[in-house]
Amino acid sequence: MIPESTVLNGIYGEDAEKAKVRYEHLEEMYKKTFGDDRVSYFSAPGRTEIIGNHTDHNGGKILAGSITMDTIAAAAKRDDGIIRVVSEGYRPIELKAADFASVPTCKGTLSLIAGMLEACSKWGYSFGGFNAYVTTEVISSAGVSSSASFEMLLCAILNAFFNDGKIDVADYARIGQYAENHYWEKASGLMDQMACAVGGTILLDFADGVKYEKVKFSFDELGKSLIIVNTGKAGHADLSAEYSSIPEEMRLVAKAFGKTNLCEVDEDEFYKKLPEIREQIGNDRAILRAMHYFNECHRVESAEKAIKKGKPEKVLKLMKASGRSSWELLQNCFVPTMPQTQPICVALALTERFIREHDIDGICRIHGGGFAGVIAVVLPKDYAEDYAAYMAPYVGAESVHVMGIRQTGAVKVGD
Repeated sequence: MIPESTVLNGIYGEDAEKAKVRYEHLEEMYKKTFGDDRVSYFSAPGRTEIIGNHTDHNGGKILAGSITMDTIAAAAKRDDGIIRVVSEGYRPIELKAADFASVPTCKGTLSLIAGMLEACSKWGYSFGGFNAYVTTEVISSAGVSSSASFEMLLCAILNAFFNDGKIDVADYARIGQYAENHYWEKASGLMDQMACAVGGTILLDFADGVKYEKVKFSFDELGKSLIIVNTGKAGHADLSAEYSSIPEEMRLVAKAFGKTNLCEVDEDEFYKKLPEIREQIGNDRAILRAMHYFNECHRVESAEKAIKKGKPEKVLKLMKASGRSSWELLQNCFVPTMPQTQPICVALALTERFIREHDIDGICRIHGGGFAGVIAVVLPKDYAEDYAAYMAPYVGAESVHVMGIRQTGAVKVGD
């Protein structure tokens, strides 16, 4: 049986009826694929980065949140140690759990699952066989972490079936990160996974491992909608060198101070020695990116104070400043070697025009890794549909997604 209405209401709120239809479809497809098992249901959201663009990899701070788009699964435990995962629209995945070490790297979802099992093995968590049928609303290649959502969903399944709920959400995140680092060879941090695992809005501090605190903030309470606009043009796989250049250049500055990451560098010392450091490394973009890092961490601290003092509206001003800093200092709104292709900048300029012409309190900023892909827009709820219609001719109606903050992270929904 699909989860009870009270359970769905607790997770999905006003969208519970829509969610019920999705779970009914999930139940039907599981039965068609695997047979009439007694199944459990699981859900894991995507994520949004509110403030803290490209700070995690240098031990910085981030304000992030789960979103009201999620990945869901119907799953049942198997006794033969075989894992079978069918993600709707993709090829089925099958592997013997005990043979994870024989799975080659960089083979998509198969490698990802094997990497997660290896992480469980290294850290003393149990695992075994299961069937899972998976569907998702989390848009791929759009900066809302469809891969992390999937990883945290699998962690919830492994936790429920084999570990009696004893895996902490921080270890959920580490398991997902390990798989991406070692089996996808992708140098991902922990922000994506943490925001998908915990739920709600969280403060993250990566200076010493990962520390997190859940805080009370949502766009709904401000009468605002969060809108993600996928500008398209280039996928994440084409931009790995651009993404890597950001942590590398930040660490270049840290290295000039004899440190590994910028979190170890005293900001006042950075500015005091700026002339000689600039000459030493010969890279002004690295200097600007370091400035962005320090300013961005301060913005997260300011947002924390505003939230805890009951002044959440200040977060929007800080979010706007964060976006401007990404554009001007971090410089991840377009690829420098492709100046003729700037979909992010065009989308930001169009959005600023919409805000200006309607004389409304709204903001827009780069979202996620940058260089191409996605922007985040925060507008009064009454203007969300008008904005979607306004942007449709430029990016396509299917590329504008209205959402909010979801309070529930990666969970077992019911049996």
